[in-house]
Amino acid sequence: MSKHQAITKKVTTLRLKEMKAQSERIAMLTAYDYTMARLVDASGVDMILVGDSAANVMAGHSTTLPITLDQMIYHASSVVRGVQRAFVVVDMPFGSYQISRETALASAIRIMKESGADAVKIEGGSAVYDAIQGIIEAGIPVVGHLGLTPQSVHQLGGFGLQAKGEAEAERLLDEAKRLDSLGCCALVLEKIPARLAERVARSVSTPVIGIGAGAEVDGQVLVLQDMLGMDDSFSPKFLRRFGRVGEAISQAVEAYVEAVKTSEFPNASEAY
Repeated sequence: MSKHQAITKKVTTLRLKEMKAQSERIAMLTAYDYTMARLVDASGVDMILVGDSAANVMAGHSTTLPITLDQMIYHASSVVRGVQRAFVVVDMPFGSYQISRETALASAIRIMKESGADAVKIEGGSAVYDAIQGIIEAGIPVVGHLGLTPQSVHQLGGFGLQAKGEAEAERLLDEAKRLDSLGCCALVLEKIPARLAERVARSVSTPVIGIGAGAEVDGQVLVLQDMLGMDDSFSPKFLRRFGRVGEAISQAVEAYVEAVKTSEFPNASEAY
């Protein structure tokens, strides 16, 4: 067991700030169910994101837009039951916070009360300042999300690199500083130039978690199924596959089918 896995104390907002102050990198992964959350948590991950990417990897949708608040609460509740140490963050799905400050607060309260999570995550900058402020004032930790915001995929015109130009970069930096001043407990930067991400991380007090944002931030996040190699059809530049679990599953299932077809399973020792 590594020294990272040996730390069993619950990760909190204060611990995340401490990690940034001590230049200790934050490891974050997604999870959507009890079994995987339990494995991820026991392996030493600091933060678990119950992402609206469940719409993609769990339900097969092409975007994150279809997943509902009820479905996110279901996934989050399953994850929380499997976690002892990691800080659990739940994505607020499309439509749960854009309508009004009151709607956003009501959605966040439902997530926290019904799932037992540690924080919610909201995509966007200036358009959601008011919603974020209301949620934080209610005592709910919020993780911000700038850069590529998948819920805005149609407005953005796809999943390409964001904030490439000088004006876009300055706007993102200003929005990051504003989210920091509002009191966000962490900030996700997705698919932006590495130099810009480094500038942001050095300009804010809140921990900055990158995905496709280079190495000079405070931590990294990947989608669990992607980094485990469960879907070879998705291969962005920023993705490293740390396993080939998809191949292992296929081989195990093929072996099971063969054993059943040939009557080798169950054998005498596996029967009552």
